[in-house]
Amino acid sequence: MKTAIQSPFGNFLRWVAAIALIGLSIVSARALPPASPAGDPEIKAAAQATVEGVPEVAVARLRDLLAKTHEDGEWRPTATELVQALLAARQPAQALAVLDDARFADCAACNFWRAQALAGMKRWNDALPLYQVAANGSDSSYRADAIFGAAEMLRALGRPDEALSMLARLTSDKHWNVRARLLSAEILLGKSDWVNAQRLLDEMNPTSSEERKQRRFLRARLELVRQHPERALGAFEALVKKPEGASHALLMAALFGVADAHLQLKTPEGGDDFLEDFIDRHPQDENLAELFAKLDELYRAERKPARVELEKWTREAEQPRRAFAQWYLARIELRAGHRDRAVALFEELRKGNGKNPAIAGGMFEFARLEAEEGHSEEAIAILEEARALQPEASLLHRINHLAGESHYAAQQFEAATASFEQVARAGSDFGATSLFNASLGWLQLGNQVRFLADYNELERQGSDQDTRSELRLNEGLVQAAKGAKNAPESLQKLLRDFPDSPRISEAWVALAELAFHATPPRLDEARKDLQRARESKPTAAATERADYLAIWIEDAEPGNDTELIAQATRFLRQHATSAFAGDVKMKLAEAYYRRQDFANAQTQFESLAQQNPSGPIAEKALYFAAESAMSTMGPHSLDRAIELFEKVVQLKGELRWAARNEQAVIERRLGRPPEALLLYEEVLKNDAKPNEKREALCGKGDIYFDMGPEDPKNYDRAIEAYDQLAADGSEPGHWRNQALFKKGVSLEKKEDREGALTTFYKVIEAQTRPDRSPEFFWFYKAGFNAARLLEDAAKWDSAAAVYEKLVAAGGTRSEEAQARLSRLRLEHFLWDN
Repeated sequence: MKTAIQSPFGNFLRWVAAIALIGLSIVSARALPPASPAGDPEIKAAAQATVEGVPEVAVARLRDLLAKTHEDGEWRPTATELVQALLAARQPAQALAVLDDARFADCAACNFWRAQALAGMKRWNDALPLYQVAANGSDSSYRADAIFGAAEMLRALGRPDEALSMLARLTSDKHWNVRARLLSAEILLGKSDWVNAQRLLDEMNPTSSEERKQRRFLRARLELVRQHPERALGAFEALVKKPEGASHALLMAALFGVADAHLQLKTPEGGDDFLEDFIDRHPQDENLAELFAKLDELYRAERKPARVELEKWTREAEQPRRAFAQWYLARIELRAGHRDRAVALFEELRKGNGKNPAIAGGMFEFARLEAEEGHSEEAIAILEEARALQPEASLLHRINHLAGESHYAAQQFEAATASFEQVARAGSDFGATSLFNASLGWLQLGNQVRFLADYNELERQGSDQDTRSELRLNEGLVQAAKGAKNAPESLQKLLRDFPDSPRISEAWVALAELAFHATPPRLDEARKDLQRARESKPTAAATERADYLAIWIEDAEPGNDTELIAQATRFLRQHATSAFAGDVKMKLAEAYYRRQDFANAQTQFESLAQQNPSGPIAEKALYFAAESAMSTMGPHSLDRAIELFEKVVQLKGELRWAARNEQAVIERRLGRPPEALLLYEEVLKNDAKPNEKREALCGKGDIYFDMGPEDPKNYDRAIEAYDQLAADGSEPGHWRNQALFKKGVSLEKKEDREGALTTFYKVIEAQTRPDRSPEFFWFYKAGFNAARLLEDAAKWDSAAAVYEKLVAAGGTRSEEAQARLSRLRLEHFLWDN
């Protein structure tokens, strides 16, 4: 799956460059001739607040007036004034809603107003054609405004030469000449053409205070372009310290100029003071999101950024400043490697973000962090909350794309594909990537028709051969993973159709894996396919998977432990960070264990457990590290084994009580039976598996048996434990026979030879039962002991009958039983009648 990684502020620097001038076309429209009739004092009075700079009041009054208006001749002039008031009040979406009324259908000027509204919503692509229509229309009242607006859109869309050409049409317009030159100079500076920018700035003659401040700002920017930040800094600082007469946009641009100058001077700590001071004094500024983003750029350039202001703001209730502080303090923590602190800050942001769309970027970053950690479900939940904040379109596309990736990682392929399809059809910057991922989703869903439709659409859009071959490869890989019969055919077709694909080696590895997993495995074919992969300029992924598969091929044939160990060791050296490293280390440890090289086995098992302490194989690795230590002859090996088993117990996993039983075995070996008994009792009293409880019960009986010489009553305690074990009707024959045999031996120790004989004979009887599978080890031990007791008592016929049962069983010691039977018959003349 392809990942689209973009900063939430990908277009931010371009926006900052335009901040001093963008929006002038909207402001300038206030000076146009009033749309209301001269003889309509009620509309004029309602709209007067817009002229006086309080458009919010005008909006309220005009809405009331519009609600009372029923005649079309009255509605339209009122609505036009309302549109202008809404634009001045920076409510472009509501202005656009009014303009969508059918009564504006034949309005020539509405193209311009719609363009204004769309520009206010940063929908540059949608606004541009409407500005162009208005610029070329018959209504001269809006032509110059529309030309300037079109130039702003072209510039915002990254088409500077077209923007300059458009602005050239205003050079003879007295009203627009200076502003057109200012924007032209700004565009030239964006192209690093400071010579022509300086010429324009020198030629113009600004008359208003704001225009003079804009020229001063641009001269300072020119010095930045010329790599003279020390000259620019004073002008930027002067604008920030004395902002009288400057627009809010120009003040923002000056603040960013201060930051950029300090970045060039490599003194970022000097720039952050200006931004922190402004944020501290204006906690709800409309450009707070951009200010924090710029502040973070300065922090990134500092060796050890000061956190005082951010930490202070996170403790305050002032919103949205508190949320932004939490967000960007989390970024600092992440850069410092403190993920837990960052997550805590993001969690606080998530709890108290309110309904501010600007915080959606922080929520997106939190979700991406969770997704990178493999917490797909959590990431999906956070993205849903971010989507509910109604972020701007570009961020919404990223949210939907990451949601698709998270659903895909969680194997929720239907939801993932729907998200990718949505992004692909939305005209986003990474639509092709989303379409590619949607194709993979259709593969996972088994929808070959939709997969081919998206594949063909990518081809129609001009996707390169590598992209198409990658999809075809994934088609084969997905089919192989599902065990589809056509997987080999798909992979072979890829090899024929795209022989020059850079990932052709991965197809050969996939074919090798299919051969290996066949029933029965085709090992020779798998080896040949791996060789073809290695000869095909293998990718890193192909090399890694080929080396991994080679280990399993060696493991599939008995007696190849030496080669397996060599290959596994080489894999771990060459692919240390591989996702397969844990499996390989486990396989290496197992190979050492099989060779009874317990020291190396223990080292590998312990290393694996340390590298993946919370992983799914950590418990197993610790358990077998302890088993290896038990088998090692070192002086402290048993103590180390106890420690390792204790770690297994603390994990509280499936091997917890098996580890307790093994600890008890070691305690017995070390001559500490009381400690062993306590461990066995713990197993018996808890939720151990039946087999683990049987082992503990048997071990408990063994300890009491060993303690019998010290106190004969211990034989009774041992017999009690063996009786409990033998009475378990669900236990396999192995445990029952063992318990009865050991009970018989205990009875012998108590001089109860009759009881011992009866007990041994129970084992012999059970062997012939149809409801039990044969168990020979304890069967023969009990049988030979029963025969011995009978021989000791001179019961030759009975002893012979027992031997006959042992012979008839056909087990591993039947020949020994036959030999004893023959000897007994010869010695005591026991001939059949």
